[in-house]
Amino acid sequence: MGNTFKTTLLLTLLTLLLVAAGGRIAGEGGLILGFTIAVAMNFFTYFYSDKLALRMYRAQPATREELPRVYQVVEQMTQRLGLPMPKIYVIPSPSPNAFATGRNPKHASVAVTQGILQLLTDEELAGVLAHELGHVQNRDILTSSIAATLAGAITMIARMGYWAALFGGFGGRNGRDRNSGLSGLFMLIVAPIAAMLIQLAVSRSREYEADATGARTTGNPYALASALEKLETYSKRLPMTASPASAHLFIIAPLLGSGGIANLFSTHPPTAKRIERLIGRASVSGAAE
Repeated sequence: MGNTFKTTLLLTLLTLLLVAAGGRIAGEGGLILGFTIAVAMNFFTYFYSDKLALRMYRAQPATREELPRVYQVVEQMTQRLGLPMPKIYVIPSPSPNAFATGRNPKHASVAVTQGILQLLTDEELAGVLAHELGHVQNRDILTSSIAATLAGAITMIARMGYWAALFGGFGGRNGRDRNSGLSGLFMLIVAPIAAMLIQLAVSRSREYEADATGARTTGNPYALASALEKLETYSKRLPMTASPASAHLFIIAPLLGSGGIANLFSTHPPTAKRIERLIGRASVSGAAE
């Protein structure tokens, strides 16, 4: 399934979702309102979903003087890949991670955490940044950003339904309790739907493809494998809690919570499998996982 088709499908689903929710809440007038909101959200999602993702994690624009290592590597990698220079951002988090976002290579951004800059060697950092530029070259960054926005919209609508049912129960306490129970059931149904949409749009193969692009671009698959192993270990020691709707953006899956519904949103293949594809064994040290 091509990324263009996925993007169109996601925007269509967002429209249908908002129209249906408007009609359910406010009848015919709600249908019109839902469609109007859908048009506005589709415009926002296409042009600004990347900015929303960056703002969600408090990413700040970084200058060449602030991040000379990153700029040097990205300039080298973009020349090799034939890509425009993306905007560079830094996330104020000690947890090591990174992601790329944007609607196309001309409007791409790469964000790195402070933790990843302190953890990785130059060769490992080059592998990670080449991986992120792989997402840009493979043109899956728009699909990923829109999927995050769509899942967030579904969650928002589910919460609206919860509160509408809670305060719409005018039949006394028993009525409110029943509505609250039904709303909780509604959330249990809607959250897996949001997770399913993300998993359909953001396949695990995108990480394998970006890994392959990163290794090919640097010519050093071992460095990327070493980086992945370090990121897997240290991100658990210094977890960065992320929204399930946008966790798929990161190179290593951040913390989603302790099981339950959060596990449904997992879109990353096992790190050991990624390392094995890069260097032929499940860990850099060669020890069994």
